Amino acid sequence: MSVDFKVKQAHKAFLASYSNDNLQKRAGWLEAIGEALEHWREDLVTVAQTDTHLPEARLNNELTRTVFQLMLLAEEVRRGDYLDVTVDHQDPDWGMGPRPDIRRMNVALGVVGVFGASNFPFAFSIAGGDSASALAAGCSVVHKIHEGHEALGLLTAEIVAKALSTAGAPQGIFATLTGRDAGIELVEHPLVKAVGFTGSVTGGRALFDRAVSRPEPIPFFGELGSINPAIVTEAAWNARPDDIIDGFLQSLTMGIGQFCTKPGVLFLPASVADAAKSKLIEKLRLHEPEGKMLNERIYQGFLESRGYVASLSGVETITAGDDSNPPMPAMFAAATQGLGKNAAVLQTEMFGPAGVVLSYNDQQELLNAIDELPGQLTGTIQSEADENIDDLMRTLGLRCGRLLRNQWPTGVTVSYAQSHGGPYPATTATNSTSVGTAAISRFVRPVAFQNFDETELPSELKESNPLELRRRVDGEWNRH
Repeated sequence: MSVDFKVKQAHKAFLASYSNDNLQKRAGWLEAIGEALEHWREDLVTVAQTDTHLPEARLNNELTRTVFQLMLLAEEVRRGDYLDVTVDHQDPDWGMGPRPDIRRMNVALGVVGVFGASNFPFAFSIAGGDSASALAAGCSVVHKIHEGHEALGLLTAEIVAKALSTAGAPQGIFATLTGRDAGIELVEHPLVKAVGFTGSVTGGRALFDRAVSRPEPIPFFGELGSINPAIVTEAAWNARPDDIIDGFLQSLTMGIGQFCTKPGVLFLPASVADAAKSKLIEKLRLHEPEGKMLNERIYQGFLESRGYVASLSGVETITAGDDSNPPMPAMFAAATQGLGKNAAVLQTEMFGPAGVVLSYNDQQELLNAIDELPGQLTGTIQSEADENIDDLMRTLGLRCGRLLRNQWPTGVTVSYAQSHGGPYPATTATNSTSVGTAAISRFVRPVAFQNFDETELPSELKESNPLELRRRVDGEWNRH
């Protein structure tokens, strides 16, 4: 079937569910997908191991996360808070003049195109965060399967489609396609109303440009790249140097460095830089990498970016790594003094086991360097309890979507407060998150209804509140 056919079918399914759906049914669809994935766990993990080189334990954990995410989003759909239902009753004495009866709620966008990620074959792919949150919002999904795990994508898609059909969802509400050209056609199709993407800056930016240059531009929620700076204060280093280096290296090398939240840059006081380099050399000698990188393209891309950083003026090689697969970790060092906005060491993501130690002489030099960073998913601060880190938090917060103190950024829990986003190039939509219940809000838009009769209003906006939703009525939150 052609891309055009699948998108048109998805649009018909969206219209059917938009007019006849209810929150309980939609939540049931998400739960059906989760239960089906759990039922087919063994087969899915077996195929995923062949496709991705990832270990069985990692894949099982990721599949557990994916199922949990679907169930959590189902609960969120039933609650309906993401609808942001707001009711303003008619008020002849309103401060700016008589106010009409006006009621607002969020509605689904329509067909959403989703591009699966290479490094998370479950959590950010077929039934992962973008697909799950779009379905939760009431949208239909056409998913472009990542070529790095195509066999797994096809199997997962078959399981998801069957689960949705059995649960009573309209035919075509979820579909998949493969191939680069099909992906481009998906982004440009006039019935597609939004796109979710996780991948490289180059590929994501090319699709983003197409999305916003259409005759009808559409939102493009892309997660593209991040080097995730980690800052260590002198007091923190003096108190726990081994814990800091151990935590940094564990986070840096987790999954062979193929996590979007890998801490790729470690800022350290110049006074302790030599001691830190010695500890890094000592501990990396004991490192024994396991498995292989996800695919040949990612492996070659890592070697190129690592070689580029090694060749930069002012960059010192602490440990060079090697060209085996998986590679031994590589570490580099440079000084923050004199770094400007276009400093390549602050711009280059090495998607693999490699990082850079950047030494700073004083707080102002550190703040200046942070200020030159592009947008990031995360920023980490290692500090002690009696330190004032207000300026550091403020400066880092302007660059990052999530700040951490005395923890490390790999591992992005699925929860209500989670924010997995950030300024460009971390994402193309700085006011959104791709992880957590708030991810649903990407795929809805507000519609206000003014002066409608009770019988004409959607159930969510009726005066009787038959769905018992939490609503803001005349400025006050309630469920009745």
